[in-house]
Amino acid sequence: MACVLEAPLRMSVLSEVTASSRHYVDRLFDLDPQKVLQGVIDMKNAVIGNNKQKANLIVLGAVPRLLYLLQQETSSTELRTECAVVLGSLAMGTENNVKSLLDCHIIPALLQGLLSPDLKFIEACLRCLRTIFISPVTPEDLLYTDATVISHLMGLLSRSRYTQEYICQIFSHCCKLQHWHSCGFNSLPQPLLCANGPDHQTILFNRGAVQSIAHLLVSTSYKVRMQALKCFSVLAFENPQVSMTLVNVSVDGELLPQVFVKMLQRDKPIEMQLTSAKCLTSMCRAGAIRTDDPCIVLKTLPCLVRMCSKDRLLEERVEGAETLAYLIETDVELQRMASITDHLIVMLADYFKYPSSVSAITDIKRLDHDLKHAHELRQAAFKLYASLGANDEDIRKKIIETENMMDRIVNGLSESSIKVRLAAVRCLHSLSRSVQQLRTSFQDHAVWKPLMKVLQNAPNEILVVASSTLCNLLLEFSPSKEPILESGAIELLCSLTQSENLALRVNGIWALMNMAFQAEQKIKSDILRGLSTEQLFQLLSDSDVNVLMKTLGLLRNLLSTRPHIDHIMSTHGKQIMQAVTLILEGEHNIEVKEQTLCILANIADGTTAKELIMTNDDILQKIKYYMSHSNAKLQLAAMFCISNLIWNEEEGSQERQDKLRDMGIVDILHKLSQSSDPNLCEKAKTALQQYLA
Repeated sequence: MACVLEAPLRMSVLSEVTASSRHYVDRLFDLDPQKVLQGVIDMKNAVIGNNKQKANLIVLGAVPRLLYLLQQETSSTELRTECAVVLGSLAMGTENNVKSLLDCHIIPALLQGLLSPDLKFIEACLRCLRTIFISPVTPEDLLYTDATVISHLMGLLSRSRYTQEYICQIFSHCCKLQHWHSCGFNSLPQPLLCANGPDHQTILFNRGAVQSIAHLLVSTSYKVRMQALKCFSVLAFENPQVSMTLVNVSVDGELLPQVFVKMLQRDKPIEMQLTSAKCLTSMCRAGAIRTDDPCIVLKTLPCLVRMCSKDRLLEERVEGAETLAYLIETDVELQRMASITDHLIVMLADYFKYPSSVSAITDIKRLDHDLKHAHELRQAAFKLYASLGANDEDIRKKIIETENMMDRIVNGLSESSIKVRLAAVRCLHSLSRSVQQLRTSFQDHAVWKPLMKVLQNAPNEILVVASSTLCNLLLEFSPSKEPILESGAIELLCSLTQSENLALRVNGIWALMNMAFQAEQKIKSDILRGLSTEQLFQLLSDSDVNVLMKTLGLLRNLLSTRPHIDHIMSTHGKQIMQAVTLILEGEHNIEVKEQTLCILANIADGTTAKELIMTNDDILQKIKYYMSHSNAKLQLAAMFCISNLIWNEEEGSQERQDKLRDMGIVDILHKLSQSSDPNLCEKAKTALQQYLA
């Protein structure tokens, strides 16, 4: 019986609550403007800090009425301002509240309100717009639907410190790049794609954002300075055009980099230090500031390392580590410098122990927050370790020798958070560049097992890095190579070569190429069977040169050692010769054609396989053509083919020599023996000796 009564009971409570809120909405329809104004003011007081009340008023239809009153020219300025304030308060509730406001087309109404001459009303509209745009559910493009809006906002920057603060905050939340993060690491949050046309950075830059906002960095208002700084940190990110401009902008006689450095000083608020460091980091990565500039080496890098210490708040440690990872990602000297600053490598180990049982956090709310976000620390630590270990063997060794490091990476690979898994794989990838570690730590911890598990079912962004790591684990000196093979890697890698994602195709074929190097015949046959002739041709006709080069590299590794060459050519000879012909006839670069001629040279080294060349006049003519090519690399590769075909210790060499002499090959060899290129000259003389023997 209780179950039956439960629903009506809830409904009655809900209707009671909404009934108590209804009179607020009813008063908005009063015929007396003063009573309407008082009703809006009372509603404002009722919703402050009360999410239930906000939700009730939205359900009861307060938003359309408030928007109507806000847009009516007959409404007093005071009423319109109060309406904007209430709408802003409603937007401060839940994400569902913001969605409801967006559904009622609040943004065009507020943007229209900015045309008013009344400053208080403009500020209220901007405050509400700010609250809506900082919500993750609001599409940034809504700010850019009307080309005149940005220019008008730039014009409002001079009206008051509030317009400055709110507009800068709106810009910094509505500035996304049109292109994906170009570097391999993606330390900072991924920018989103714009739908069409110029990206947000370009629009703001072209509307004079740099010049309009620069002077706000010396405002007497801390909030204005901070929002201007945040604006520059997103404008400069991954943007050489903006970064190069910022370097030459001066404020009160000081260049912007100097202004940013002053904001990095220890006596400034942490938020300001961090954001200044992000500005300088973006400018450095965009090439506007050199990596060895004192403002980077002596100011930015030490500041970011400071942010990683355990006396900083969780979010500061996360942002500090991620920004530092981005700063040092591609520069080995910065990596070395960071690794020896304030015991950073050891300091990062604390990121995995937070919050600890003896944590000094006494604020229960803060502890609850940090427990929910502790995974962000692990993600940031993995990212920074990945950047630190990207190039230097000694740094990699220090990282791996850090307390339980390999166990932490292995655990990270199976975390529920996709961002932690991705960062852990990136860290593993960085460390897998070490020959020594592949032979020791990677083998001791059987890292290949969790890595293979990750590869079974993961989003593309993880698959790309995981498959790239697998390429390193399949190098011939890696002890992991054999167990990986036994765990069904060939099938997995062959499936990657069919992916629509270019990076996955490259990594799939690259890993197979590494797998085939000095492999047993059975493994080579399994690779060819797994790929299928059709897929091999597909890869050889791929529009991306990296895919083509790696596929040729795979073929070259498959066709090594005579028994293997003869076996493979006996089963796949016709198709392989066809593929070689297509590539040599196609519009390909020197490297591709050189690799293809090297494959022919390997085939020519076979005992029975070489007959596939000798009986193919078209291929022989192509080899002859490349012997006289203008490029020495191609000439040399063609010479290897000829040398292997005429080597007189092998059966049938006399017939092959005679046929090639009739084709004019000996004449070309005589010419090449006079070549100014020592390699060509030597190779030609060696080949001619086969005729004299």
